[in-house]
Order: sequence, then C-alpha cells, then structure tokens
Amino acid sequence: MAKEKATDLRAKTADELASQIEALGKEAFNLRFQRASGQLENTARVRQVRREAARIKTILNERARKAS
Repeated sequence: MAKEKATDLRAKTADELASQIEALGKEAFNLRFQRASGQLENTARVRQVRREAARIKTILNERARKAS
C-alpha cells in the first residue's frame, strides 16, 4: 500500500476511510507480531503504517469538527 497524500484521502468517503483504517490496523498488528518473532524485514513499514493511520484519523476528525 503506497503512501497517499492528504488531498487524495480527503476525496474519499468516510466509509472508505474507515475501511482503510481497519486494514491498516490489521497490518500494524501483523507487523508487531513479525517484529516480536524476529521475522520483520522492512522495519520502516511499521512507521509508515502508523503515520498513514494517523493521517486518516486526522482527516476524519477535521470532518467531524466541521460538521458540528
């Protein structure tokens, strides 16, 4: 999964973003499991996943604040 820019993410619906966060959560879990068992090869991916999830959550929070 390549890094998406915030402008690309803002064009998506809330449902699409929610499903993307769910997928990133599963990937983060798998990466943590691989790290603990010593099988993680791409250590930078952990950081990328965390930041991508944070980027999506920020956009969802911006929308929630704008709506209220």
